[in-house]
Amino acid sequence: MPKSIILKNNGGPEVLELQDVEVGTPGPDEIKVTNHAIGLNYIDTYHRSGLYPIKLPSGIGLEAAGKIDEVGSNVTEFNKGDNVAYASVPLGAYSQQRVIPSKIAVKIPESISYEQAATLMTKGLTTNYLLTKTYNLKAGETVLFHAAAGGVGQIFAQWANSLGAKVIGTVGSDEKIKIAKENGYSHVINYSKTDFSKEVLDFTNNEGVPAVFDGVGKETFLGSLACLKVRGMMISFGNASGPLDPVNVPKHIQPKGLYLTRPSIGQYFTNRKELQTGADQIFEKVKFGKIKINIFKKYKLADAKQAHEDLEARRLKGPVILIP
Repeated sequence: MPKSIILKNNGGPEVLELQDVEVGTPGPDEIKVTNHAIGLNYIDTYHRSGLYPIKLPSGIGLEAAGKIDEVGSNVTEFNKGDNVAYASVPLGAYSQQRVIPSKIAVKIPESISYEQAATLMTKGLTTNYLLTKTYNLKAGETVLFHAAAGGVGQIFAQWANSLGAKVIGTVGSDEKIKIAKENGYSHVINYSKTDFSKEVLDFTNNEGVPAVFDGVGKETFLGSLACLKVRGMMISFGNASGPLDPVNVPKHIQPKGLYLTRPSIGQYFTNRKELQTGADQIFEKVKFGKIKINIFKKYKLADAKQAHEDLEARRLKGPVILIP
């Protein structure tokens, strides 16, 4: 019987339970998939902890890649045996086999492996919407990205460089500086030791940057606002250091006429056509060497607790996957 990680209560990594599950046949608009690689993402910890409330009991995980075992009667875009990837609700990607809506899946080209695809969907689609939709990054611009050594951060700088833009990155430790530089950051700051906003202003001749991409949250929010240009855009898309405090608009936003947005994948990829187009753009970058994926670590599905512990302790220095 296939196994899956089940969440019965919110809490720390210890609440993740590996259980046998029954996987039924797909409905008319569904497909049954055997997962071969599962993506580990920080949002998974939000669902587990209760920061992002979900109905319990529940599966967990948004992202995986695998092979189709069976298709529903209404499904015409996929066939049994197709290689697919997905990164969307319903939760439950931490599983060996499951049934999912066909509308959340995309086909994987032969040039992309399961393991690559399982790290590219959430992180790649996030990068895609951040620098092509939320903020249309242009050649010659310099922007700031927090958590530069993380999974999204590594893809972001490579993609930005392919557009002719430059990225200043921040990291939380000296050992991550090398990782960020290897992935194309023009300048890297350890924000645990240095006032990054002052260093960004120094680096940009006191002009500031037109956009900040912040997945860290609480620790970096105010400093990010400080190093933005007039009419700059603050793009807050994560809470790795904790949820944001309430924003005082007259104090924090009004003085420089800043823009503040909190985007997510679901707002930019609203149907399967948009999803496949976005994924194809990522796959093409990988195929032609514009983006290189170096998987930092692989865990067994049964070791999901340890993976979450390492993720929250910031021990992971790149994309990580679970192997079912």
